[in-house]
Amino acid sequence: GGPPRDINMIVPIDLLTAILDELLTHGRPNHPARPWIGAYAGEGEGRVVIAGVLPKGPASAAGVRVGDIVLSVRDEAVGSLADFYRKLWQSGSAGVEIPIELVRDGRTIWVRVKSRDRGQMLKKNSLQ
Repeated sequence: GGPPRDINMIVPIDLLTAILDELLTHGRPNHPARPWIGAYAGEGEGRVVIAGVLPKGPASAAGVRVGDIVLSVRDEAVGSLADFYRKLWQSGSAGVEIPIELVRDGRTIWVRVKSRDRGQMLKKNSLQ
């Protein structure tokens, strides 16, 4: 009767089929857009550091700067780069305001970043 059918091999294909259907129907995954802040972070020496800030992006508008060290997102300590992005994305859907605690020049500061839908922002910028 042919090769053995392993249920673990079937589940990912089903998942991919569902995602492909969403992409073909909606042009993107069919769930609310994740909050995007327009900043890139890196991890070093056990700290998450802002490595880049997009001009005119949400983080830039809130005063986030390259070199800022991220301490917390929504009053929850950030332990790693993956943790930082997880906490951003768990803040709600795009448009939510996200309080972020930073260290700059040895001082702790708070910023409130009004997140955006990355896809909408990139689409808008590509039309100009």
